[in-house]
Amino acid sequence: MHEIPQLLAEYDRARAYTDELWRDLTAEELHWRPEQNFSPIGWHLGHQAHVAHFMIRNLTAAEPSPAPDLDDLMDSANPEANRLPLPDPRRLAGFRATVGERVHARMNAIGAGDVGAPAQLKIVAQTLLMAIINHEYQHDRWIGEVRNRDLGHALPDDPTSDLITTVDGYLVVCGWTP
Repeated sequence: MHEIPQLLAEYDRARAYTDELWRDLTAEELHWRPEQNFSPIGWHLGHQAHVAHFMIRNLTAAEPSPAPDLDDLMDSANPEANRLPLPDPRRLAGFRATVGERVHARMNAIGAGDVGAPAQLKIVAQTLLMAIINHEYQHDRWIGEVRNRDLGHALPDDPTSDLITTVDGYLVVCGWTP
């Protein structure tokens, strides 16, 4: 299993790749839907952060949401037709950054043993970080497809790391060889 600092570096790499996929898009492109029942790129960006926060919150630290007003909107249980109105790009970026900081703070506390049941939480944290990273890449694939196919923007190069592999066309980090 990979160590927490190594996985946090991979989490940052995944988030940086996401940023390459969306930072040059206009607000209109972020809010555009390829089809009526498809979620806009902007929703996927908020959803990635929303899931990271709720996974950390529910599995390692019961802390309040950094954006309670976005919780229902960014939840995948919310039907796609109801995933509006989306926040502007600045708000999405801020939400993503805040969640990223919170993930780092909690994972670093677990890695330092500054928690109850440190050995057990380390195992949870390692598995959780891999899930969060892979969820980021899962949505990056869809964002990339819409960015390239529908919006006509070139794709950045895939990130490179000894921990990243491709499975079924998706970038993933595994604790084992698939």
